[in-house]
Amino acid sequence: MILSGATEQTAGGLSGVILLVYIVGIFAFFYFVMIRPQKKEQAKMNAMLSKLETGDSVLTTSGFYGVVIDIDDTDDTVIVEFGNNKNCRIPMNKTAIAQVEKANGE
Repeated sequence: MILSGATEQTAGGLSGVILLVYIVGIFAFFYFVMIRPQKKEQAKMNAMLSKLETGDSVLTTSGFYGVVIDIDDTDDTVIVEFGNNKNCRIPMNKTAIAQVEKANGE
């Protein structure tokens, strides 16, 4: 009887360790599958927007193509000219830019 009580305590402690390993494993899975790629994509987007210059062709998140006319660094606003009409200049937030193609063809 004494021996069987020790076995039950060991099995109970072991199941707690296994549960902890599963929880850590699930957290690690979510980190490497969901959080880490999102952080990499955000860093890539920030690097792209920091290199934005006047004259670059851009694609906005709404699907419009335009050319950057002016950049205001104080409030992260850019003025984008759309189409051949020189009167169609719209100020927008830098975060509304999805892709950038450099003016010099890089």
